[in-house]
Formats: sequence, C-alpha cells, structure tokens
Amino acid sequence: MARFGLSILSAALLIVTTAGAARADWLITPYLGSAFGGATSSQHVTYGASAAWMSHGIVGVEIDGSIAPDLLDEDDGVILGIADSNVTTLMGSIVIGAPFGEPGIRPYAVAGAGLIRSRVADADDIFDLDDNSFGISVGGGVHALVRKNLGLRADLRYFRGVRDTDSSNDVDLELGSFDFWRASVGATFRF
Repeated sequence: MARFGLSILSAALLIVTTAGAARADWLITPYLGSAFGGATSSQHVTYGASAAWMSHGIVGVEIDGSIAPDLLDEDDGVILGIADSNVTTLMGSIVIGAPFGEPGIRPYAVAGAGLIRSRVADADDIFDLDDNSFGISVGGGVHALVRKNLGLRADLRYFRGVRDTDSSNDVDLELGSFDFWRASVGATFRF
C-alpha cells in the first residue's frame, strides 16, 4: 500500500512540475459510451455530456450527466420480467488535470458525488419503480485538443450507490450494492 501511495504522489509531482502554461478553460463534452460490469452482466450504450471549468492551475470542477437506457433489462438476468429500464446519473465533481503543450493534452483524475436515478418497469405494467439515490463516481481520462478549441476526450469512470444504514435521524452512510463502469469517448469544445 505504501508503494502505491508513493507512486501516486510521484505521478502527481511529475504532472505539476512538467505542466505547460495554464489558462482558465471551459470544456464542454458531449459523449457516447458503454456501461458495463457491476450490476449489469453485459455492455449497454450510454450517452451524456459534461461541462468542466479548469482554473489557471490544475484543479477544476465538473458537472456530468448521462443516461444508460436498458441497463437493468432482463437480458442481464438481473430481474426477471423487466420490459424497460434506465439509469440516469448527475454528478458534481472535482477534477485534477494539467495541460501539456498548446493546443494541448490534459490527463485528468475526477471524483464526485450526486444522483443515481434508476427506473424499472415490468412487461405486464404491474409495477413501475423509480429510485433516486445518492452516489459517487471516480475515474480519469484525457483531453487531447487537435485545435485550439476542439479536441477529443476519452474517459473511464466507476459509479456506486451510497445508502443510509441508520433508520433513525442519524446519517450513517455506506457503499450500496448497485454499481457499474462507464467508458466513453466524446468531442471536447474549449472556451
């Protein structure tokens, strides 16, 4: 564990000391991807968009929203009789990333928290369940700008639900059982 921590610290120092000239950026990225693993046993298309503001340094903030239609459908064997389902995420995140060169490559790490909304309906219209849960996400990726204001983003994130285990007024949070990964690629517009 100590070696892992030392490796992360060394990588962070390398990024900070070799980063190019920084400027404040807005990065808007519509994307298309795949949700997989965790609560689903096969891959499912997901799509969404993110808006990030990166400061003059290496720290920024991001809002990311995505929809994964049919993530919990019967094909996965998760719940029998599901006719329609989707999972929507809306996360606010902290981004750490450093630009290299101009127009630039910016590797980044991201961690956030927000909403994971699941909707499940059965084939016989007997039930229609909606669940709004608190969730977390962690991941990383890279923005590669091919022109000053246009580029590509590759991103990998892990999403996990969080639940309150205390039924009284106290808050006692722990990781829930619902989780999945999302890999995505999108066009990045820098302003």
